Amino acid sequence: MDLLLTLIDIAIHLDQHLKTVVEMFGVWTYVIVFLVIFCETGLVITPILPGDSLLFGLGALVAIGALDMAWMFPLLCLASILGDSVNYAIGNYIGPRIFDRDKIRFFKKEHLVRTHEFYERHGGKTIIIARFIPIIRTFAPFVAGIGSMTYPRFLAFNVIGGIAWISLFLFGGYFFGNLPFVKQNFTLIVVAIIVLSILPGVFEYLRQRGTARRAGT
Repeated sequence: MDLLLTLIDIAIHLDQHLKTVVEMFGVWTYVIVFLVIFCETGLVITPILPGDSLLFGLGALVAIGALDMAWMFPLLCLASILGDSVNYAIGNYIGPRIFDRDKIRFFKKEHLVRTHEFYERHGGKTIIIARFIPIIRTFAPFVAGIGSMTYPRFLAFNVIGGIAWISLFLFGGYFFGNLPFVKQNFTLIVVAIIVLSILPGVFEYLRQRGTARRAGT
């Protein structure tokens, strides 16, 4: 519970925390954010790490010269692509037998099942779409590894989705993160990013419930 509250505080006051990290760690900030993005996409047990809002905040810091875009952009793209690749490999190694378990120790099985259903409907483009949906983006490469998608095909979707995701939020922060309105309401902007990121998953969940109800009547 304490960890969840800490993560919520970091997400809400991200601009303050990022500035502190840069001041404390300097060039090591690149390593830290690389690891955060890598873990959020590469480790199926860490879907709650900040992603979209972190990228936006980093873009804002790049714009004021606190960080260098020439390093930040390629490093974050690499982290997201490598993360998904590791996640795919884990799913490929564990295999379908994980679905046979009623309870999974490190994460909720319902997230895995929901992502699998999403994948069944949208196929390979799930890897691209899922980049923009928190939680599902962490489980999508895992499910792809479990399924029949070959790694070369997965890698193509992975590269496209990873670069698109990093570009949208990093450059969004770069161009808009330091506007007076955004700076004065940064917490609200972060909350809005989180809500907008979650909305597609909520709509999908409601659609599934509606379909299930109609099928049951």
